[in-house]
Amino acid sequence: MCGILSSVWYLVINIFVPQASPDHSLLNHTVSELSAIDAPTRRLWLVAVAPYTPLFALFGWGVLRVAGPNRALRITGWVILVYCVFELYWPPMHTREVLAAGGGTLTDALHLVWAGVSVLLFFSIMTAGAIGLGRGFRVFSAVAAVLMLAFGLLTGSQADGISHNLPTPNIGLWERINIGVFLAWVVVFSVTLLRSQQLRLPTAHSTSPLKPAMMA
Repeated sequence: MCGILSSVWYLVINIFVPQASPDHSLLNHTVSELSAIDAPTRRLWLVAVAPYTPLFALFGWGVLRVAGPNRALRITGWVILVYCVFELYWPPMHTREVLAAGGGTLTDALHLVWAGVSVLLFFSIMTAGAIGLGRGFRVFSAVAAVLMLAFGLLTGSQADGISHNLPTPNIGLWERINIGVFLAWVVVFSVTLLRSQQLRLPTAHSTSPLKPAMMA
């Protein structure tokens, strides 16, 4: 359930927080610009996004609890936890105006590094999760991965405009679709685990984990 809640929460704050700044466009500005140094939405975003990582970490712990002998699901749970630890600190970028004026610092470079590592962790979570479940879910995961790659490339094609304070039409749309695909994947993964006939909730005395047949 925490996997579902984490995705829903992240979606909600991506709709709510931008409303605090009339200059932020959901279509033409990136999510990172909400937390940029000196951005009017920075403090609100940091407060609003705080529950996401604990919820996602609890989801990872839950995956570990039900994985049993399913090695791929165990890996999924551990990578989720690694991702959550990594997310505890995210170097902020500067606003477009500061970057265009040459005011970028080390945090801007590290922001790009963190973004790249996060993408790798996203795909690692999706790959391990797909291997751990059935063929139908693997097909769904493959389609999700292709969509993420496509919209990631579209986002990257506009990224240079941020550092030069140039128009970036639809960069926010492309990036939010990219993020939305991963959020949707988490929801479907969560529901698949919840609905599995081989899932038994742990009790105070015993647990009945997913059986190896889930690997088929």
